[in-house]
Amino acid sequence: MPSALPDGDPVPSDGSLPAHALDGLGTRPFGFYLHVPYCASRCGYCDFNTYTATELRSSGAVASQETYADNVIAEIRLARRVLGDTDLPVETVFLGGGTPTLLPARDLVRMLAALRDEFGLAEGAEVTTEANPESVGPAYLAELREGGYNRVSFGMQSARPHVLQLLDRHHTPGRPEACVAEARTAGFEHVNLDLIYGTPGESDDDWRASLDAAIGAGPDHVSAYSLIVEEGTRLAARVKRGELPMIDDDVHADRYLIAEEALAAAGYHWYEVSNWATTPEGRCRHNELYWTGADWWGAGPGAHSHVGGTRWWNAKHPAAYAQALAEGRTPALAREVLTDEDRRIERILLELRLAEGIPLTLLTDTARKAAEEALSSGLLAPGSYEQGRATLTLQGRLLADAVVRDLVD
Repeated sequence: MPSALPDGDPVPSDGSLPAHALDGLGTRPFGFYLHVPYCASRCGYCDFNTYTATELRSSGAVASQETYADNVIAEIRLARRVLGDTDLPVETVFLGGGTPTLLPARDLVRMLAALRDEFGLAEGAEVTTEANPESVGPAYLAELREGGYNRVSFGMQSARPHVLQLLDRHHTPGRPEACVAEARTAGFEHVNLDLIYGTPGESDDDWRASLDAAIGAGPDHVSAYSLIVEEGTRLAARVKRGELPMIDDDVHADRYLIAEEALAAAGYHWYEVSNWATTPEGRCRHNELYWTGADWWGAGPGAHSHVGGTRWWNAKHPAAYAQALAEGRTPALAREVLTDEDRRIERILLELRLAEGIPLTLLTDTARKAAEEALSSGLLAPGSYEQGRATLTLQGRLLADAVVRDLVD
């Protein structure tokens, strides 16, 4: 089941923000995340806020896919009222899920049109949707491109049938690669393939085959994530019962090194621990907005937002989300105001994972000593350190979580 939302403070029924959150609005990058919570089936490893049609019917909830775009458009209009009249063109849009492309292409285009009408899109705005390979075809992609989408991210995960089967992925091997070609034909400028490594039963050769297939398809961006066994998922239950082995950290590290070697040889450059692009323009600018603490509004059930140091999150269930909007209330469930110390720590947690790293001035005296130890251990790059920044080496990327923990003191 989807993971639980955090606790927080109440949100005014009109969604209004503290005055200080609006200070400087428009001087920071601003993006929109639109969450589409529907899936054809639930993958065994997934704990995202997603729902299948069967799950929604069994709950007795009224949360129709047919009217979902109208609900999101209502929240976009709410966002315009909350954020006031500040000129705030949207620099990045990202539709995630779930499977956004389970909705008709015209609904995705309508949601983007609402953003354009209410806020405007910045020149050269990045507009991305996630897609499952089996949920799109040439005509669908062409409609999206004509409607203003210019980046698409396909969930490939693996090229090996037995790995896909264990992950409960239902596309056929070869289909993601075909989708890349179809997206290019439709005129998409940027295409990503998502991969997962460390699935029980996956060998090094399986992982190499997946990388070769992804690289051969010619996307300008590849994301590669280690499989995390999340509590409450079917995968976690199978591991707990002893049906599947837990993959150890050494295997994950080996797979990461295989990925770096293959992707670097093919002309991809890492810019975040789990993300590679062929050019600076190929980076996911929307994710960079998250990683650098900019402003974004998240619309949809369970979506999180952040504006000017205030973070809030919506009701998780599609029916509760729709009901709030129908009653003229914000769907936001709770919020928190980040302190300066919160924001400093978050900068370290997120920005250290970027190729540019963090300025050493973010570190306390205790953390500075830990950074010097990481430097002497080969986890931080000497050249960057001399210039006043902490940046991860390849070995440091393998131990990124541990390095971060030491530097947030």
